[in-house]
Amino acid sequence: MKKSKKFGLIGKNIDYSFSKKYFLEKFKKENLDYTYSNFDIVNISEIESILQNNSISGYNVTIPYKEEIIKFLDEIDEVAKDIGAVNTIKKIDNRNIGFNTDGIGFEKSLLPLIENKIPKNALILGSGGASKAIKYVLKKLKINYSTVSRKEGKSEFVYENLNEVILNKFKMIINCSPVGTFPNINNCPNIPYEFLTKDHILYDLVYNPIESLFLKRGRKLGCKTKNGLEMLEIQANESWSVWNN
Repeated sequence: MKKSKKFGLIGKNIDYSFSKKYFLEKFKKENLDYTYSNFDIVNISEIESILQNNSISGYNVTIPYKEEIIKFLDEIDEVAKDIGAVNTIKKIDNRNIGFNTDGIGFEKSLLPLIENKIPKNALILGSGGASKAIKYVLKKLKINYSTVSRKEGKSEFVYENLNEVILNKFKMIINCSPVGTFPNINNCPNIPYEFLTKDHILYDLVYNPIESLFLKRGRKLGCKTKNGLEMLEIQANESWSVWNN
């Protein structure tokens, strides 16, 4: 058995989190004497004391601290710099180095869904930090994108202005908002679903429930659909690779 190591997740209200369960199961399966703890903090100011703990080998970072945490790190890699967010930290010689594995998680989970038919345009629902890695990948794949938010001035479109012409242009719609997440499973993004067709692809970063109302409504209209679980699993595995390289 390898020497014991400690890892953890930094976030807010993270009791529900996928990461702790995922990594503890992984450690058990691989017979590793490793631990994984949640660092549930109310304010980013609490971060310094956590990062100063040199007994911890690496961290995952989740909402709402993926962007704010950057200023507390000693260095970030090029991909994290381009995305503008960090979801993985590796401790190297007591220095905290930031990485982003959300981008590769999204890309690897998206490509089988779109197969060889890369859509020209994508609509991103939500203008928060979760959309940053998504935009990075769409740019890389040369897919034009526009964002939708609730308030004017924050993005190209607001929900109430979406219509048939817009949905006809944007054949891929990606929900980067938390709308529809458990326990609010009867909520869904406010888009005109009646204009969706079998040519549309709906991708939801939400993974709890497994099929959000957003995806359910799209599936019933013949859309291709996918939730965020595979993206989450891939980014977790990529984090594991970062910690072990």
